[in-house]
Order: sequence, then structure tokens, then C-alpha cells
Amino acid sequence: MADTRSRKQKDILCLFDVDGTLTPARKKVDPEVDLFLQELRQRVQIGVVGGSDYSKIAEQFGDGDEVIKKFDYVFAENGIVQYKDGQLLSREAIQNHLGEELLQDLINFCLSYIAMLKLPKKRGTFIEFRNGMLNISPIGRSCSHEERIEFSELDKKEKIKEKFVSALQKEFAGKGLQFTRGGMISFDIFPEGWDKRYCLDILGEERFLSIHFFGNETSPGGNDYEIYSDPRTVGHTVVSPEDTVRRCQQLFFSEKNNEL
Repeated sequence: MADTRSRKQKDILCLFDVDGTLTPARKKVDPEVDLFLQELRQRVQIGVVGGSDYSKIAEQFGDGDEVIKKFDYVFAENGIVQYKDGQLLSREAIQNHLGEELLQDLINFCLSYIAMLKLPKKRGTFIEFRNGMLNISPIGRSCSHEERIEFSELDKKEKIKEKFVSALQKEFAGKGLQFTRGGMISFDIFPEGWDKRYCLDILGEERFLSIHFFGNETSPGGNDYEIYSDPRTVGHTVVSPEDTVRRCQQLFFSEKNNEL
């Protein structure tokens, strides 16, 4: 199928975080948001960059591999797993980078710390091993949506994740690790430089005139902060999928921007 978009349109990329930006946390995309993204794709190129693994991102945008049909670029695990035009480009592995000894030290420390936490509830999957990171959840990722909200509210008061990260930073200082908030119930551990800016290296080869990034965790410590503040992107802070749609409408569909 011939690409009918103009060169100028193809030189602009809208890159979106997933949870809290295009979808509610770990939920499927709203059909209206989904439809709007395809309308936007007629004007500019679009992509997603999420901290979750590919299978989780795919679940949020349809069945099977529907996600790679809906976006020009899909970057899972902060961009460690990369898709362009429906094709897998590359995939890294954290164990190859960190080595087994450091990896096991990290896992053992996290399990010991979680074992000492007293929470209203604990469920399963406290450590999720991904290609490019470890995702750590004190309550466990198998908690229900209601339990997720309950933990998130408690965490705002008691700083459970923040204290956990502080302990890790002290224990593993100088080991080349980076920590960011992973969402409502978790945080991420990965090698320095493996944050969402990782995807910008391949995008730099595409020679876009501008890359607009939209995310909801753009303050320091949030997993969108580094790419949001990077000089290679035009950063936009949003508070919900509906807010993302409004911002894109203002930027790319208003009369003064019709030249896009």
C-alpha cells in the first residue's frame, strides 16, 4: 500500500507513554482514543514507548499483534525491544549487561526487603524479570484493580516505594544502576542509560524534524522524566488519555496548525 502522507508529515513523530497517557493503568485503550490515534496517524507518524514488556502493551491495544499495526514504532521496556513498521528490529537482555552475580544480588536484596514489609495486603509476582529491567512491586503485580488503588493511596502517605528505592541506591551505589517509578504499584531497576531515552538512538537515524513526547510521569524520579526533558524531544505533560487527545488536537488539528 502506497504511503499517501506528505514528506513534511512523515518528518514529525508523536511518541506516547502508555499507562496514564493513552490508557488507564494496565487497562485497554478506550475505543475513542484508539480511533483518534488513527486519525492522528494520517497527519504525523506515531509511536509508543512503555516500561512494560511487549505482551502487556499489546494487550492494551487489541488482540495478538494488533499494536504493531496501529503504530509506526513500538518500543517496549523503555525501548530495549524495538519494532518499526511491524517488524522487530532488536532486543537487548539485562542479564548479559549486568552479569549473573549482580543480578542475583539485586533479586536477593529485593526479596529480603519485601519479606520485611508489613502491608494491608500482599499478592504475587513481586519481581517481574523483563528483557531490559527488573520491575519490583511491594504488593505484587497480581493484585486486583481495587487493591492497586488501595496500595497507591497508602504509598502516597507512607512513601513505601521511595524508601525501598533509597535502600537500593545505598546498597548498590556505584554499580551502574538506575531506578524510576514504574507506576502505581511498582518501580523499575535497569542499567544506567536504559531509560526511555534508549529509543531516541534509533529515532535519531530517522532524521525527524521534531519528536513530540507525551507522558504523565514527567517529574524527577518518574519514568518519563528523562525522555521528557531530553533536548531531542518536545516534551508534553498530560494527566489522562483524554488530556492527551486534547493536547494533540490543539497541536495538530487546530486551524493555525493546518500546515502539519
